[in-house]
Amino acid sequence: MSISSEHKPLGKQVTGSLHTLSPIVELNVGGEMYTTTLSTLKKHPGSKLAEMFTGQPKLRTDSEGRFFIDRPGTYFKYILEYLRSNQVPTQCVQDVYKEALFYDIEPLIKQLENSPQIFGELVARKQFLARVPNYGENIELMIRIARAEAVASRRSSVIVCVVRTEEDAARCQDALNSLDMDKKSVVKFGPWKAAPSISDLLDCIQMDIEAKGYKISFQPHVAEKGFRFKSQDFFYKFLFTWW
Repeated sequence: MSISSEHKPLGKQVTGSLHTLSPIVELNVGGEMYTTTLSTLKKHPGSKLAEMFTGQPKLRTDSEGRFFIDRPGTYFKYILEYLRSNQVPTQCVQDVYKEALFYDIEPLIKQLENSPQIFGELVARKQFLARVPNYGENIELMIRIARAEAVASRRSSVIVCVVRTEEDAARCQDALNSLDMDKKSVVKFGPWKAAPSISDLLDCIQMDIEAKGYKISFQPHVAEKGFRFKSQDFFYKFLFTWW
């Protein structure tokens, strides 16, 4: 092999194994073009990214012969910068974390998990929500109820009952029994054993539903006269706005 051919970018001309020493590699990542070396891509041998370029080529190529990876190309530059210089990104951290998980780059994953953004989400918020029974299922139930009420309407409302203690759960059930509404349409959250308050949980509900693309707000639910308890003690109305 001549010196000139040894440094040609890897692409459609490659049909054998990828054992050439530090060749240049051209990549098309979700429409974003990158040029790097094989040694950079294989820096962490146990990663999925390294596996893509180990042995026989495992990736398709585009019309120009660049290896194609069907992932968001915008964030690959942060992955590549880390592989080149061990620089941990401080921008788009949540999105880069998702890509690091996909490419299975363990050192980057661990460092990102120590960043304030990921640490706060994984250790603080997610650990709290893990202690709220059926939290994820209740979020999906709220969305299903709201969508069922959306026909020919600008807004849908979903009533939720939020209780922090077992005692409040019993009081909430008594209050729920006196409500003049379909009890199946009231979504119940709690109780839980953790420091965050009811206000914190309400913020989490709003945050997670908005993350799914919905426009939502909430307010204390005001019941009709004769209601046996202060409705704002337990009940809140979430408003989904469709247009």
